[in-house]
Amino acid sequence: MKNGPVTAIEFMNLLAKTLRWLYNIYAMLLFVLLMLIIFPFVIIASFFGPLRGGNAIYRICMFWGDVWFPLVGIIHKNIYEAPHNKKSAYIFVTNHISFLDAAVIVKTYRQPIRALGKKETAGIPVFGYIYKNAIVTVDRDNAADRSRSVNELKAILRKGISILIFPEGTFNETGNALKSFFDGAFRIAIETQTPIKPVLFLDVYNRMPYGKLFSLTPGKSRAVFMKEIAVEGLTIQDIETLKQKVYTQMEERLLHYGVSWVK
Repeated sequence: MKNGPVTAIEFMNLLAKTLRWLYNIYAMLLFVLLMLIIFPFVIIASFFGPLRGGNAIYRICMFWGDVWFPLVGIIHKNIYEAPHNKKSAYIFVTNHISFLDAAVIVKTYRQPIRALGKKETAGIPVFGYIYKNAIVTVDRDNAADRSRSVNELKAILRKGISILIFPEGTFNETGNALKSFFDGAFRIAIETQTPIKPVLFLDVYNRMPYGKLFSLTPGKSRAVFMKEIAVEGLTIQDIETLKQKVYTQMEERLLHYGVSWVK
């Protein structure tokens, strides 16, 4: 145990740690409070069915994000490297590096969309109800449920609504720009002949690294919309080639922007 007076550096470190904890408690309480405020509206919207109701719930979640992000000091900006048509249906693929990814979705995608997400998250009180009504859930360990989720995503695309898949599946903890991709997004793209549009989350790792729940910090949040990748004429035999093409392009742009998680 150290004896003697606390140095100025030690005092500043203790102060910074205390402020960081207070900020995270504030951000979490605000997160929950806003969820409780929008919850009755989500329940009402859910009665309008998976299409109209789902779109309404996503708009409600966009409102939640428009309030929460500024109040916790996170300033979000979308960057378009190519023109983006919000009325077109795409298969969006995005890198996955932080717990904050789920929240950033509603600030990034300002159009009707359904994300693919883990089924177990739907068990969280209040948030889980909103979550399961706003996305397509999947149990990755259940083959029948994986098939059901794929069919649901295809049906959504046929209705002109975009879908979002994190092709890495889980957090990228490799120290590389990306971890390896699963086939799902690329198989659906080819089978439905829907273009893929990669979107990069550049700052979520800085705002909240994976594995550290009380590590949220204020600051910038950027999402980069890359040029869409056409799939016309491709067949199932082209899945690996398409997957590698998307991976290479996303990796190059992440390195170009100098993302901080690359070792």
